Amino acid sequence: MSSTTVLRSANEAPEARGGIDLVLDIASAAARFGLAFMWIYSGYTKLGAHLDVTKSIEAYEIFTPYWSDLLARVIGPLEIAGGLLLLLGIKLRWAGGVSIAVLAAFIVGLYSAYSRGLTIDCGCFNPGGSGDAQPGELLRAIVRDFGLIAVTAFMMWRPFRKYALYP
Repeated sequence: MSSTTVLRSANEAPEARGGIDLVLDIASAAARFGLAFMWIYSGYTKLGAHLDVTKSIEAYEIFTPYWSDLLARVIGPLEIAGGLLLLLGIKLRWAGGVSIAVLAAFIVGLYSAYSRGLTIDCGCFNPGGSGDAQPGELLRAIVRDFGLIAVTAFMMWRPFRKYALYP
């Protein structure tokens, strides 16, 4: 097979490459843009809710009040920044790696609270929510975050580079 044939097949439209490639492209696009939306939405809910975010972080009983306050100030903007990197397609694999690291840190915090029997609202998408957390909520959040890690790993393995500024 000549190099021209290899280049041509790599640059062909997804329909010409086969159905499985089209499915993987669609799944990768859904992963990238879905994760971007999730991070942007999560960060947006934390903007302007500094006190609620601080209380959510303090409820985990891991950080001192100073560190809880500091994290509450930076977590929302950082989540938005990560979502924008994915949305705009800037360093997709690097952004995915950071996303996995953050999700892993969230899992550690959630598991710490769960293992100590704390019944708290995780504060992930609704800081200062109802306050009436169900006992299994932390476990569901852990499972959800493992699912998000799997989606992120897929997106890193096969990044959707179309519409990406700097993949």
